Amino acid sequence: MERGHEVVLVAAPGSAIEGVEVVSPLAAVPAVIGEAAPDWIHALTGVEALEDVDVVIDHSGPLGALLTSRLPAPGLHVTHGPLHEVPAGIYAGIARHSPLLRLVAISEAQRAMAPGLPFAGVCHNGLALDAAPFRARPEGYLAFLGRMSPEKGPADAIRIARAAGVPLLIGAKCREEAEHAYFAEHVAPALGPEVVWLGELTAPEKYELLGGARALLFPIAWPEPFGMVMIEAMACGTPVLATARGSVPEVVADGVTGFVRESPGELVEAVRRLGEIDRRACRRRVAERFSADAMTAGYEALVRAELAGAIPGVVPPSPEVASAGV
Repeated sequence: MERGHEVVLVAAPGSAIEGVEVVSPLAAVPAVIGEAAPDWIHALTGVEALEDVDVVIDHSGPLGALLTSRLPAPGLHVTHGPLHEVPAGIYAGIARHSPLLRLVAISEAQRAMAPGLPFAGVCHNGLALDAAPFRARPEGYLAFLGRMSPEKGPADAIRIARAAGVPLLIGAKCREEAEHAYFAEHVAPALGPEVVWLGELTAPEKYELLGGARALLFPIAWPEPFGMVMIEAMACGTPVLATARGSVPEVVADGVTGFVRESPGELVEAVRRLGEIDRRACRRRVAERFSADAMTAGYEALVRAELAGAIPGVVPPSPEVASAGV
């Protein structure tokens, strides 16, 4: 809108943006994201609201990709999760039936998981910098922020902090049965004066935690498609100490905005090198590469190329390739 575009936003109930037409097909947010009936209602009503637009940018999952790729207006469908065998196969099937399907990856690492899919390009996620206050001088603790699950590495974060002799504050989503079970077995027994559980945080609490930390520990054990918490931390000036999985090497500049290592154990030594990191450089990298403005410019470039026919057609993968995970 601020860049001269008229926007129709199909979004969850309660969404409101000044100057933007908002369509909310659902009466309430579903208790569990991904249920079939709410997804269909949201997607079908959303498609009807988008019939007269010039271009569609769709973030709603494979169902949205199937529907929006058949609209008269050209569209770009953004993939948000890891493209393992099952989701890659689903997108390959959609591409066979919808030759106009064009996908946008949120990282080069994500696109590389399924190189046979019809990608128009890569556009990293972005952050509104005003939401993340910069802190030039941190306090004396490390931070973990994420989901309470093994692939996010909270137990490894505890081991790193303990080995480095630095206090750790943990904020994490812990609502589902599997998250509670993981917390009870792997995190709760390790809590103590130097390892503090804060629970799930509000947005202001999240930025207070990140801004005051010496570093964010991000010892993931899965192919992270992007990792918003990394840019949220760096926007506050906080370096990221992470394992080299998925998009991490794209987001964190090793030795400049944090340290990237192959294993969690190697991050212990990196804690002792945090004095080498300029917190202003962390903020600067987000402003240049991962800000809302940078993301918007990226989508504008992809849209212009699509409207001009500059994105070449991609032959959809054969069923044999799709069944093999692309």
